[in-house]
Amino acid sequence: MSIEIQSKLPNIGTTIFTVMSALSKKHDAINLSQGFPNWDCDPVLKNLVNHYVNNGYNQYAPMAGVSKLRAQLANKIKALYQLEIDIEKEITITAGATQGIYTAISALINKGDEVIIIEPAYDSYGPSVEVNGGKVVPYRLMAPDYKIDWDNMRALISNHTKMILINSPHNPTGKIFSADDLHQLDALINDTNIIVLSDEVYEHLTFGGNPHESVLKYANLYQRSLAIFSFGKSFHSTGWKLGYIVGPEYLMEEFKKVHQFNVFCVNHPIQCAIADYMEDPQVYLDLNDFFEKKKDLFLEVISNSKFVPIPCEGTYFQMVNYAAISQEKDMAFAKRLITEHGVASIPVSAFYSNPPDDHVIRFCFAKTDEVLIEAGRKLCLV
Repeated sequence: MSIEIQSKLPNIGTTIFTVMSALSKKHDAINLSQGFPNWDCDPVLKNLVNHYVNNGYNQYAPMAGVSKLRAQLANKIKALYQLEIDIEKEITITAGATQGIYTAISALINKGDEVIIIEPAYDSYGPSVEVNGGKVVPYRLMAPDYKIDWDNMRALISNHTKMILINSPHNPTGKIFSADDLHQLDALINDTNIIVLSDEVYEHLTFGGNPHESVLKYANLYQRSLAIFSFGKSFHSTGWKLGYIVGPEYLMEEFKKVHQFNVFCVNHPIQCAIADYMEDPQVYLDLNDFFEKKKDLFLEVISNSKFVPIPCEGTYFQMVNYAAISQEKDMAFAKRLITEHGVASIPVSAFYSNPPDDHVIRFCFAKTDEVLIEAGRKLCLV
């Protein structure tokens, strides 16, 4: 006999990623739904991990992370974003980006605080706010351009607004923030107590020669921001669950208060291995070209289909409109795409609290060329 409890997340079920991946497996479909590569990480990196495991780096790491890794990241941040950070006070290694996001929200959001979330949004954002007593205030991006109107954003700000959560390059739309967007965000929160939580896990996946515009590049904005990054997205190792967070000392102090009682520290030998691996900056600087070729191949193989691609400026996700094929709701269409045509996607409505009926689904193109070509063949028959 079960006891009565009051759920903190009464309306939350299984994530859409688990649902679609399970359905894909059941029907032996090509899984372009969940966001991870179908290839292994670099053998050089795996050998470095083995080296540190075999040489005794198997006990707790420092709470903030291995100092050599933090120093490597500080070098990268200075080179890419012209920001010098104190590795003792302004950076913490996390158990993946999602843990960093959750911990930051737990540390800074109190009961009744409002958090503006740009939708469509990664599905962990809203529940992380709600479980900590905050209120989600959605700002809804609309097809086909998914562009922020900063005047409309301003209208959402109230005396209770504590945080704005942004994501660039943006999952699932593939949009990237421009320099003008960051300047407008800076102006929007100037002379307020609003914190920016910036999810930048796809920082090295921008296309068309466009740079990643990080909050770390803007001095005033940085002083009220926490930026989240992911080694898993950069080094094809999502299962290792390793990331990091960067921010000014006064915000990082609050983050660490929760982090130390949440996970305390994260995987020691992998931190050491990544620190060595990053001595060659090309291991992350080459990612833009690598994934842009994947995107271009996927667009080529679906070019004779009835799917209409929505321009992708970054990430490894391609959204498409299927209205020329069906007027079904996206969830029904995505399930039928698996069961009848053998390709798994994600219905974009899953990323909204109040979804529009846009007939849009998301594919992940972080797959080998052979998989993308076969998926394209199947999609051209839909």
